[in-house]
Amino acid sequence: MKTLRNSLILRILPCAFCLPLVVSFEAVTIPAELKSAVVKVIVNTTSCSVTCGPGFKLEELCEITPAGERRNCTLRRSDCLADWLCGLLHFTVPVGSSFRFSCLTSDVINFGSRAYSCTWKLAQGLITTNDMLFRPFKNPSCVIRFSPTRESDAGTYQCDVQVLKTSRIIKRVYFGVRMIRNDLVDLNFQKFLTWEQKLAANEAEGNTANSTREEMQEQQHFWQRRLFYECLVGVGSGVLGVVLVTVALCCLRRILARRAAEK
Repeated sequence: MKTLRNSLILRILPCAFCLPLVVSFEAVTIPAELKSAVVKVIVNTTSCSVTCGPGFKLEELCEITPAGERRNCTLRRSDCLADWLCGLLHFTVPVGSSFRFSCLTSDVINFGSRAYSCTWKLAQGLITTNDMLFRPFKNPSCVIRFSPTRESDAGTYQCDVQVLKTSRIIKRVYFGVRMIRNDLVDLNFQKFLTWEQKLAANEAEGNTANSTREEMQEQQHFWQRRLFYECLVGVGSGVLGVVLVTVALCCLRRILARRAAEK
């Protein structure tokens, strides 16, 4: 009997699973308040202002009506994050000058630097990104200033930007700083340019109003002086030629006179 009962149950179970499931749903009614609701959504946004670390973007928010119309659109600034590794930046600085560099961009400093903290490390005298060579460097802010710079300030400065609430590192950047002495190297490349190179540089920068006029006057005076000297040399050469020809003619005349007297 028990075997017969089990066999009946096994035959009934497949039939039970094959029966169609009929579920009755009650009609759902949407309240009138929701039908006339207006939603404010982001309809447009710009890319992040930086390629690494914290930045910002502009977002356009509009109210969307049930009919799909946009109205009361506004712009807002919101934070964004890009790749946290920013690589190595090189600087060559004369000894004795003033110099500064910062982990954060000016926009982030002006609008939201209080939400971040910066930790510095230094590989003194080396240009490298090997983390094994860095030692802690005490600096209270995200900006390092040198005034004046010294030869001992040369090296690579590593900066980690962290979120204050979570201590998460969102940016790492290296600053390679080379210090050079003014008595060995002159970095004023402008004074070694020719007049044509200065003119082309000024035209590219759009500053040809005053500087170009002065340089043209100097160049004009230079060519005038050179032409004057060449004229003097030419005149002197001409006078000397006339004198030499006269002397030669006198000598020739005396020789002819002596030969005539001997005959």
